[in-house]
Amino acid sequence: MDMLPKNGANFVPLTPLTFLTRASNSYATRTSVIYANVRFTWRQTYDRCRRLASSLRSLNIVKNDVVSVLAPNVPAMLEMHFAVPMAGAVLNTINTRLDPRNVALILKHSEAKVFFVDYEYVDHAKKALEILMSDLEMPMPLIVVIDDLDSPTGIRLGELEYEQLVYQGNPEYIPEYIDDEWDPITLSYTSGTTSEPKGVVYSHRGAFLSTLSLILGWEMGTEPVYLWSLPMFHCNGWTFTWGIAARGGTNICIRNTTAQEIYSNITLHNVTHMCAAPIVLNIILEAKPHEQRQITTPIQILVGGAPPPAPLLEKIERLGFHVVHAYGLTEATGPALVCEWQAKWNKLPWEEQAKLKARQGLGILTLADVDVKNFKTMQSVPRDGKTTGEICLRGSSIMKGYLKNDKANSEVFKNGWFFTGDMAVIHPDGYLEIKDRCKDVIISGGENISSVEVESAIMKHPSVIEASVVAMPHTRWGESPCAFVILRENSNFKEADIIAHCRKNLPGFMVPKKVKFVEELPKTGTGKVQKNILRAVAKTFVITENANQTTKKSSQINREKPRAYDQSHEQILALSRL
Repeated sequence: MDMLPKNGANFVPLTPLTFLTRASNSYATRTSVIYANVRFTWRQTYDRCRRLASSLRSLNIVKNDVVSVLAPNVPAMLEMHFAVPMAGAVLNTINTRLDPRNVALILKHSEAKVFFVDYEYVDHAKKALEILMSDLEMPMPLIVVIDDLDSPTGIRLGELEYEQLVYQGNPEYIPEYIDDEWDPITLSYTSGTTSEPKGVVYSHRGAFLSTLSLILGWEMGTEPVYLWSLPMFHCNGWTFTWGIAARGGTNICIRNTTAQEIYSNITLHNVTHMCAAPIVLNIILEAKPHEQRQITTPIQILVGGAPPPAPLLEKIERLGFHVVHAYGLTEATGPALVCEWQAKWNKLPWEEQAKLKARQGLGILTLADVDVKNFKTMQSVPRDGKTTGEICLRGSSIMKGYLKNDKANSEVFKNGWFFTGDMAVIHPDGYLEIKDRCKDVIISGGENISSVEVESAIMKHPSVIEASVVAMPHTRWGESPCAFVILRENSNFKEADIIAHCRKNLPGFMVPKKVKFVEELPKTGTGKVQKNILRAVAKTFVITENANQTTKKSSQINREKPRAYDQSHEQILALSRL
């Protein structure tokens, strides 16, 4: 058997680009994309991607060059997930909520050769490019504006425009052959909730296998109608930028994730699937009466990005959404665990079902192994649902590594495992449940307090929309929980009411010693709460030995913003309202 060699017929490098070729051949006349009044079929999408890839080559783009894009969920963003690697290049999707300084840092670090910019972000891009030009050693990327496909604006930033490149490209272009599945396909920068963003490199192999795993794990059938409520810049849309092509489905592209856009597109196009961070669930739940629509058939919704509180899951299910909870991170090509539902759980009360759905679940099929380990001893924790450890992953869907960052790579890759930095327990049935980020655990008097558990208890209060809990200084216990809470409109609840509610649902040492009502929480572009900013605020409070007495340090937050407020965090000025 050892004498049987690999050849072009029995060994083909894995790449998600084959999904588009297959969709063009097998689903040629099916609708691939809907955006406002624009529609394409899979054959048209394939042709457009080949044309764009051809134009990129004419711009002297060669293998492994980086092509960056700053755009919302428009057809161009979807097409570039195929067209850029078809040209042999690497796609870098940039978070549209980053400030110009961070956009410039990404362009510089990635050494982008071409920078595609949606017309809405032209002014934003100009500022980033001005910063980039101040570095005399950094060559400027070619700029291409993506005008609106449905209602062109004529806005430009230089001579090149997206549709012009598509039109001028060769429709018979033969995509660059992927001879090594370990070659890079995308470069994604982490959201930087705890540190500076890092460039995560995915391989063609990892992207292909992750896509298949999520299709199977989510039990996505053929011809799904998928609503793009999840940013495509976030882990390449959790690989569904490629996955919808694999199932011959329809991509419903929307510029803005609002209640109006979500509900109207659901009813207009009979949406079957969508992905979302918990913040999107809140957008749906808080929709005004004129924005709401009746959900007539269940909509499958994959939720990730942050552990959703069980009360939130229960509310959204009652509207007609069937929630599947996933856990992942940029370094794992998106979701790495999926909470696979068991039929016997259907007989349980709503509240129990919601608690089970909130667990992170089991490893996707392309992961060789998932474990929760004691970082110091490298021993697996017992499956008792109580003992915490760090989630560790192994498998082909894990990133190639961080670009130009050997130190970070050595910190996360150890003993054949990728260490996630997330604390979790394993239940007797093998399902994982996150308890916290390693850096978010609150240590009070030697006791570890899970901020996620405290947040879930607060969210049970009917007047609470959202809550985030971090550590604050305590003169006796070292640290104690501090809660930042968003209340529903016209709610008159006081701090004491929330604390009393928590006392009914939590052990005494886990009850927040301070509750601060805010209008919004600082978040990354992917919906994750930036707890590093909240911790900076919480440090301005000190709980004395008398738990009922709160003092402020001299740098009061309504007079002086903490250092963490710098760098475009204007959205959290509401935190200074006491």
